[in-house]
Amino acid sequence: MNTVTDQGKVARPLLSLRGINMTFGGVQALKDVSFEVMPGEVHCLAGENGCGKSTLIKVITGVYRPAPGAEIVFDGEPVAQMSPGKAQSLGIQVIWQDLALFPEMTVAENIAFQTLSGATPRLVNYTRIRDIAEKALARLGVTFDVDRPLKDFAIAQRQIVAIARALVGDARIVFMDEPTASLTQTETDYLLDIVRNLSASGVAVVFVSHRLAEVLEISQRLTVLRDGKLVGVYPVEGMTQSKVTELMTGRTFDQNVRARDMEKEPVVLSVEGLSRDGEFSQISFDLRRGETLGITGLLGSGRTELALTLFGMRRPDAGQIRLDGRPLSFASNREAISAGIAYLSEDRLALGLNQPQSIADNLVMASLNRIMRRGLIAPDHKKALVSRWIADLGVKIGRPEDAISTLSGGNQQRVAIAKWLATDPRVLILDAPTVGVDVGARAGIFEIVARLAEAGLAIILISDEVPEVFFNADRVLHMDKGRIKASYDPRMTTLTDMEAAVYA
Repeated sequence: MNTVTDQGKVARPLLSLRGINMTFGGVQALKDVSFEVMPGEVHCLAGENGCGKSTLIKVITGVYRPAPGAEIVFDGEPVAQMSPGKAQSLGIQVIWQDLALFPEMTVAENIAFQTLSGATPRLVNYTRIRDIAEKALARLGVTFDVDRPLKDFAIAQRQIVAIARALVGDARIVFMDEPTASLTQTETDYLLDIVRNLSASGVAVVFVSHRLAEVLEISQRLTVLRDGKLVGVYPVEGMTQSKVTELMTGRTFDQNVRARDMEKEPVVLSVEGLSRDGEFSQISFDLRRGETLGITGLLGSGRTELALTLFGMRRPDAGQIRLDGRPLSFASNREAISAGIAYLSEDRLALGLNQPQSIADNLVMASLNRIMRRGLIAPDHKKALVSRWIADLGVKIGRPEDAISTLSGGNQQRVAIAKWLATDPRVLILDAPTVGVDVGARAGIFEIVARLAEAGLAIILISDEVPEVFFNADRVLHMDKGRIKASYDPRMTTLTDMEAAVYA
């Protein structure tokens, strides 16, 4: 299929796929999917977790070979048999969500890695490596100390290093898998500017993101997949987030402010003058029974540091924490759990769950004392606990004995929440609970949060996405540079005003 450009010229796709089918173990992951990208286009590939996005990218890059009858055309030339080497030689690059970088190596070594690898041993030319890295970064309009190890840099800067490495490979099309999942709004804006620059230079970018506002801001077109099938290809102009959500899920979601007046409810958690040198200062608030308290702010505002202190992972330098009126001083997170405080980490993969372990083992990890009998785990008590929470939170699983890594991001997050609910907490702290979770699963998670609050659980909801706290919290605290800058009642303000204050 050719496309007429703004200048009236007929442009052919840079990449075109037709009739893509993939089956794994009798389950059809892709069903007669077609997909195309124009030169220099920013194109969004949208869909819920498990819809086939990653499978399609792996077909394009030669990791998977589709069923006979598939057609792959690159720059007008049919590709009879795609392979990873062939894809790379054509200029097809992928930046996966985990970036696949080497923290202990320097920035230069990471960017010029392809020049270091090969079957034949040879001396390393560090001058050439630095030159390659600096030129690649210059194309992106950034300057780094390329001799520093990558581990010294923040995640946003590592994203840029990954993009620079793709450019070294003479990229003509770059797939970005959830590139902004761990970025603040300011960092996201900077990354989107880099994507625009790539597009202007003729490099096509395929953007995979669950943040629909970014999708609509950066893309010209979007391809939507659902259950392995092509829903359609749509121009972004005139598209809304709610419409994209409906296309992705086949369902509609109401987005209304859920805030309630909780002033008459008893105080469960009271924080007064809490401070920790270099992280936050003079933090005071009350959290009431059944209340959802939102905390938002940019990276470095002290949100996560405050949460870790409430959870006993860090010791405050000053201030007081009271639970049900009793002063608390935690020496460890174990003491916080015993007191009734639970914390869902923002990093599900590294801290929230143990990926090789089973779904059941992950779920009971924080509540072993509840299933122990005579010093041993009682299988029947474990089974009952697991069954209860999987059913209560609607977790979609195969078998409880399956590895947690077999679940989608949304279902993994439900297990992570269940792990803490199984401890029967008085306070549940949710730190960025929807990172890496698609729009349908997000809605499900916030339905769970609302249900838990209605049942009387006191919840702290932390997010740098202002709409999440605006629509799902009863009150919102804005943290900035370690202090509470403002407090909002979502019923008395607008989303626009709150975003303007937080992202200023």
